[in-house]
Amino acid sequence: MYKGGSSYTPRAAKIIRYAGLIVPVLLIVYGVYIRAGNFDQSHYFGDACFFAISFWWLYIGIVQFIDRSKTKWDSALRLISYHLLAAGSLLFISGISTPVAALWVLLLLACNIYFSRVGVSLSILSFVAVVGFDIYLWHDTNQLVVEYDLITLVVIVLSGFVVLSLSRSQEVDRAKLTLSKKQESLQRDRTLTIVNNLADAILSTDKEGIVRVYNAASLNLLDTNDSLNGQKIDNILKLTDQHEEVFDIISELRKTKVSVTRSDLYFTYDEGEQIRLELTYSPIRSSYSKSKKAETHDGYIIIMRDITKSKSLEEERDEFISVVSHELRTPITVAEGTISNVQVMMKHPNATKEMLNDAITMAHDQILYLAKMVNDLSTLSRAERGVSDTPEDINVRELIHKLHDEYNSEATEKGLQFNLDIGATLEHVYTSRLYLEEMLQNFITNSIKYTKKGTVTVSVKQKLGIIKFLVKDTGIGISKSDQSKIFQKFFRSEDYRTRETNGTGLGLYVAAKLAHKIGTRIELTSRLNHGSSFWFTLPVKNKKS
Repeated sequence: MYKGGSSYTPRAAKIIRYAGLIVPVLLIVYGVYIRAGNFDQSHYFGDACFFAISFWWLYIGIVQFIDRSKTKWDSALRLISYHLLAAGSLLFISGISTPVAALWVLLLLACNIYFSRVGVSLSILSFVAVVGFDIYLWHDTNQLVVEYDLITLVVIVLSGFVVLSLSRSQEVDRAKLTLSKKQESLQRDRTLTIVNNLADAILSTDKEGIVRVYNAASLNLLDTNDSLNGQKIDNILKLTDQHEEVFDIISELRKTKVSVTRSDLYFTYDEGEQIRLELTYSPIRSSYSKSKKAETHDGYIIIMRDITKSKSLEEERDEFISVVSHELRTPITVAEGTISNVQVMMKHPNATKEMLNDAITMAHDQILYLAKMVNDLSTLSRAERGVSDTPEDINVRELIHKLHDEYNSEATEKGLQFNLDIGATLEHVYTSRLYLEEMLQNFITNSIKYTKKGTVTVSVKQKLGIIKFLVKDTGIGISKSDQSKIFQKFFRSEDYRTRETNGTGLGLYVAAKLAHKIGTRIELTSRLNHGSSFWFTLPVKNKKS
């Protein structure tokens, strides 16, 4: 279908179609009155001419109404036909200076709709030609024809200029509107691009809580591929607070006047997994009236962020700081008190050398305890920050002999046998040397510390490309109830034999962290009074690397 000129709209085209059917009928009725002698017959050219023009009026009117024009040339031919029939009616039936001449304005409007200013200009020129021809034909018959025709010509020409002016104005307005729409579309596309590239989930709803705009992060957060557009926010975002009470988001949105942030809300997936959300919501302001107390808005904007991990880390950090400060307070207090006592005893004449030595030894033990705790915390900090985690080629056999040489004297002093059980075939591993050493040192020192008699054995065996590191002792063992807790930070068993020795409760917690960093897991078997075994495995180094 031909869309016409710049003034074309489907509604305008429809009006012209109906006018193209009704106007010919009116002209035929007017011609019937002239033929009957009810109006001036000075231009009436005869019945043959009247019936011929009437037939073609009805034909073209019905055809254009039933069959819409599909091409530019089709529309042009139909307008030419209407102009020719209108000219024939004015010249040979009614005359120029009659009320029906005003219907030529409809032709001007039709030309404007389908061919813009060019069509209007040609239609005006056509009317000028018709007026000129009418004056030529009928001026001898009626001397007033010239005057009346010129007056009608002026009216129609002025109407034509008005139509041209309106057309020009519409074109300018339409151009501005088109430019405005393009700019608005560009701004919208830019905004949507920015929103879709944000990590935070963003939803925009209307005043009824129906989702109208959302970004890709929203689908990711809600774990869905379905479109959110047109859905109610409380159907797709079912939230609960920290007391497991349902959070009525629609009610909260309607109550809010300013931006509100909540970080105590939870969203539960269909499979039961729950995440903690930080929810920021506020009305989208559209206008503000000083005569009204309330602001009006067009909907709401909702920003969601998964803070499950960050909140967990924050709570863990607070708990960690609290426990560390508590654990540090005891040895510092003991060391400070003991040193103060030594200062007092040194001034007392009855203080013996043994008394002073015992006090100094107690203070020294507490300082060593603090040093061990600081060392464990330092190792934990390095692991968390990824410091010294660069993997390297490690000769396992050399590493185990080095550790044996380092701790053999300490085991001998306690009367323990420190044994090595190393496989005949032992290839290299590719991992962090610092982390691997820290883990093995932790197991060895714990075994020596909690074994009063018997043996401590370090076993390293390779099988099918996997090396198993195992430290086994004949010590006090670990109860089944404690085995699930020993990798927790600052945990120490209530067993009195454990309490007899100093310990920070961080060693195995740090070891578990280091194991995770190098891609393995610590396993444990233990039985009270029968010793414990700690082990983990690592793959041998790939010969291609």
